[in-house]
Amino acid sequence: MLNIPNDPTLHVALPGGQPILRTVPMPADTNHAGDIFGGWIMSQVDMAGSIVGIRRARGRVATVAVNSFVFKQPVFVGDIVSFYADIVKIGRTSITVDVSVYAQRGVREGGEEICIKVTEAVLTYVAIDEQRRPRMVPQE
Repeated sequence: MLNIPNDPTLHVALPGGQPILRTVPMPADTNHAGDIFGGWIMSQVDMAGSIVGIRRARGRVATVAVNSFVFKQPVFVGDIVSFYADIVKIGRTSITVDVSVYAQRGVREGGEEICIKVTEAVLTYVAIDEQRRPRMVPQE
């Protein structure tokens, strides 16, 4: 049975605009309790953040720091998981990105669909050249 929190204060709307990444976790992505592995979520967050970083850096980036990572609610098999990412700081060679993750539930069951914010993270990427050395982030 689907575990949808009854607390209406957890229910939110998706942010405006398109997500950077959207996916559906599968049974192979679960831990022994049936929840999606935190590591799976972390890897998806890193992918979403790096897409924004690559676009802004106009080239390769490397993850250099996970500044914060908060798991607010569990993610379940079949949730539609959306990743929204925004640049919060640009340094000489670095780009800091805020990633918010939302799970839409109830879609498969044909019942009431709800949306819950499940994860928040801030990551820092460094623009790198072909030799994997830091390079300047281009001006806009």
